[in-house]
Amino acid sequence: MKARYQYRIYPTEQQQTKLAQLFGCCRVVWNDALALCRAAEKLPKNGDLQKTCITQAKRTDGRAWLGEVSNIPLQQSIADLGVAFKNFFASLKGERKGPKVRSPRFKKKGNRQTARFTRGGFSLQAAKVYLAKIGEIKTRWSRPLPSEPSSVTVIKDRSGRYFLSFVVEPEPLQLPAQSASVGVDLGLKTFAALSTGESVQAPDYSTLERKIRREQRQLSRRQKGSKRRERSRLRIAKLKAQLRDTRKDFLHQVSTRLIQENQLVCLEDLNVSGMLKNRRLSRAISQAGWREFRTLLESKAKRLGRQVQVISRWQPTSQLCSECGYRWGKLDLSVRELACLSCCTRHDRDINAARNINQSGQAIAHDAKRTGSPCQTPLGAVGVELSSHPYGEQLCLIS
Repeated sequence: MKARYQYRIYPTEQQQTKLAQLFGCCRVVWNDALALCRAAEKLPKNGDLQKTCITQAKRTDGRAWLGEVSNIPLQQSIADLGVAFKNFFASLKGERKGPKVRSPRFKKKGNRQTARFTRGGFSLQAAKVYLAKIGEIKTRWSRPLPSEPSSVTVIKDRSGRYFLSFVVEPEPLQLPAQSASVGVDLGLKTFAALSTGESVQAPDYSTLERKIRREQRQLSRRQKGSKRRERSRLRIAKLKAQLRDTRKDFLHQVSTRLIQENQLVCLEDLNVSGMLKNRRLSRAISQAGWREFRTLLESKAKRLGRQVQVISRWQPTSQLCSECGYRWGKLDLSVRELACLSCCTRHDRDINAARNINQSGQAIAHDAKRTGSPCQTPLGAVGVELSSHPYGEQLCLIS
């Protein structure tokens, strides 16, 4: 299992100039190789692209400056293009899981810039990291590396920050679980309702969102190519980076706690891409980060020896009583609390759904032939009339 460890770096002005030159060279090599691939009838091999776009290009007057940077990131740029085409063709044939992958596109200067060094192009020296033809860069070590890295990627985001991303192989951890399983029901008002009765609230992003929208309105009125437009773009990038870091830190904390405390974490397979087509809720759904949360849970479960079970999205988790299994049918979203007509148990809508998710996940984990808890009404609830029910004809749904 491979993992990435990312650290903030603070290059000097001279190193920033060298890094800008390196990013530009990697971008030009990528674009030149992509242009050759699109013009050719058959996809060229990586070796032929390296020979044409790097070795022979250095001998020309228009690309002579490619020799001023390390050759390793340029070769890795060609390798990344080959992987991108491989994923694209696998997606076309249906051999790759997930949504369809688009064909590789040309890189732009204003987007996120990266350059990857493999072994031989970097070394760790005390509190600094040495990069070939860049020098020793001051690094903020927020945590130690678990093992020797196999590669490192230099990243410059749109807000102007620099990072180093190391690829390592951490050792599996042995940590006893405090609980057997937990069900998680994801939502918008409450980020996660747990089967234990706990509700996890997400941070408030409204202040940052208002600032971003205000800055975007100002950006739309700026003249293209002006310095004021560039300053506005930089302010927006910094605000978005702050919002993204806040959400990422929150998701890491919640996912780490759930994985460490429970042996089995049960989730519902949400159709996030379909939900984003809702014009009224698309912004809130995208800000919640449900898919990223699931990815973090699955990656951390592999290292700790835990299990993440995803149940079908068609399971009626909000229509069943978690105590007796009585099915009351679909409910309006405004109904947040209800009382079961069969066992008279009062439920919170989200916590009841989390308990049903937990029960279905446990059933699937223990028996692969079982698809979840039965949806039929139990025999004890059949034939019960409202006149003889303890609640009488009172409305048992409390909105």
